[in-house]
Amino acid sequence: MNDALPTPPANAHAATAAMARKPSAARLRKIDMILSSAERHFALLGFEGAPLEQIAQDAGFSRHNLLYYYPSKEALYQAVLASVIDDWLGHMTGLSKDGDPAQQIRQYIREKFEFARTRPYGSQLFTKEMIAGAPFAASAVRERIAPLLAANVAAFAHWAEQGLIAPVNFQHLMFSIWAITQGYVDQQTQFALLQDKAALDAGDFAQAEALLVQMLSATLKIELPD
Repeated sequence: MNDALPTPPANAHAATAAMARKPSAARLRKIDMILSSAERHFALLGFEGAPLEQIAQDAGFSRHNLLYYYPSKEALYQAVLASVIDDWLGHMTGLSKDGDPAQQIRQYIREKFEFARTRPYGSQLFTKEMIAGAPFAASAVRERIAPLLAANVAAFAHWAEQGLIAPVNFQHLMFSIWAITQGYVDQQTQFALLQDKAALDAGDFAQAEALLVQMLSATLKIELPD
């Protein structure tokens, strides 16, 4: 009996090598164009309402070419959602109980407003996903966002135990920070109309951030830097 392992065909070696190679810069640019277009359409129209044909056209592709990169609308939506969550978590900086609370809390607020301001469609898409009951993102919320939230809440609790900040319900404190920072994107049309403006500008975001800093300084009994 011949116990030697079968030799894989030559094209199998080629396929393995191709998978090991990093995507080319040109391919990454195309993927970025598709994801950017999809993020805007999904944010404005939702998963059901966003047509693949329009997403492809706005990205400079045909529907057929788009499906070469993402085989279905669901695959494309999940890729966009994963990108948004990755970025959102990147701005949800892990707070260290050993670090300076004032500096870290201030940086956290800055990062949250920065994400909302620079990636508005991503924020709106995530909100739509949550309003719909998180049909695609529930596992990511439980497995990725919840542990980081718990760690951040634990850092706040440690600071309170050390007498560095006032004790409050820190989980709901975090929820309030999220609601305010994301609200300035999700509700920006309303906020602009109520100020008789076409859109919110950098000054609006700066004033909102300054006010949130003041609110948290008063709530936590700590002086946060400007």
